[in-house]
Amino acid sequence: MGEAGAALQGCNAALLEGLAELRARRDELSERIREEEAERGRLQARLGALSQRLARTNESLAGHLAARSELDRSIAETEAAYGKILESSQTLLDVLKGEIGNASKASEPKSTSKQKEKQTSGQKHS
Repeated sequence: MGEAGAALQGCNAALLEGLAELRARRDELSERIREEEAERGRLQARLGALSQRLARTNESLAGHLAARSELDRSIAETEAAYGKILESSQTLLDVLKGEIGNASKASEPKSTSKQKEKQTSGQKHS
């Protein structure tokens, strides 16, 4: 039994050594797990902050896009109205030029015909 007891003690020592190695690996793994959980926590906090920042940026962007759209609409309406004003001004100017021309024509023949009559009557009297 001496040999059996020695063999049993050798197995026992090998088992204890194997268990100690497994516990050491578990401790290393537990440390890695703690580190990764801490990193996950930091990343989740950053992710939360970035998500809030993204939401604020999206809201701001939506507001700016709406404002730009409103400005585009206002610019288009103003340009269209300005175009109509230019057309109306040109039409008014054309009408005014026509009226001035008509007024000039109407007044010229009278003054020239009166002058011709005076010239003609002045020549007959002489």
